[in-house]
Amino acid sequence: MNNFADSISSSSSDDDGSSDEDDLVLHTLLSVARNRVQQRGESSNIEKRHRISIVRDRMAAHKLLVRDYFAPDSLYDLSKFEDRFRISRNLFLRIARDLENNYEFFQLRWDARGKRGFSTIQKCIAALRQLAYGIVADASDEYLKMSERTRRECTYLFCEYVIELYGDIYLRHPTRNDIEQLYVTHEAKHGLPGMFGSIDCTHWEWENCLNAWRGQFT
Repeated sequence: MNNFADSISSSSSDDDGSSDEDDLVLHTLLSVARNRVQQRGESSNIEKRHRISIVRDRMAAHKLLVRDYFAPDSLYDLSKFEDRFRISRNLFLRIARDLENNYEFFQLRWDARGKRGFSTIQKCIAALRQLAYGIVADASDEYLKMSERTRRECTYLFCEYVIELYGDIYLRHPTRNDIEQLYVTHEAKHGLPGMFGSIDCTHWEWENCLNAWRGQFT
């Protein structure tokens, strides 16, 4: 059975670990996922509608996704991937592999009729599109060939499972060492010393500060 690793092995040779920036992005992703899980119960009250069966070419959608983002000569480069999904491709591959290895839902499966299911990357991309853009569940049906119900399930389970996998590390209260590392990382990237959570706490001089605000944050 072809799995996620077989489909994109040629594009993941540089995925050998996680950077500090990936850790920060993953922490943000987990925070968004936790909020989405808390809101899940609200959707259970949506009125059921009559379902119309649509024949979708899932395999063609998977091939298009690989060609666009995961093939060695992909149509869109790494910067485009990060712009559109808010995380690096390396971090995406790390999360997708962990989900595939630990949860049956994110594995490629065939149903009782022998019909091919969605691949790991299709399910993960479906979830990330909703989380990154805040779009409705069926907004990318034409591209991913996935129904609204399936996309919603992908998003909910993606959120639940990434919290199970990484929550103990990234959703715990920060230690003093964690905070010091965040200070250093933020100053190195943005040039703002003392930044943590609120710009009011930065030690940054504003040459043209309004007179009405002068001295408020010192």
